[in-house]
Amino acid sequence: MDVSHDYFLCDGCQNKNFMRIHSFSIRFYGVNFSDDLIYDKLTDELFQCTKCGKTFTKQQIEDVLAEFKKKRRSGTEE
Repeated sequence: MDVSHDYFLCDGCQNKNFMRIHSFSIRFYGVNFSDDLIYDKLTDELFQCTKCGKTFTKQQIEDVLAEFKKKRRSGTEE
C-alpha cells in the first residue's frame, strides 16, 4: 500500500511551514440584571507562514485538509 502526504500550503507562496500565533484578550459586556460587567477570556490562534508572513485561521486549515480527504475518497486528485 502506498503512503502519501498532502500538506496544507500557503496560498501566497506554497510554503508548508507555519508558526503558531496566540492573541490573548478579555471581552467585557454588561447584562440587564446587574450593574457589574461580565467578561470572557479569549485566546485567538492564528498560523503564520514562515516564508511570506500570511496568516490563516485553524478553521481555514481544517477546511483544506477536509478537502484533501474528500478528494482521496472520491479518487480525484489534481
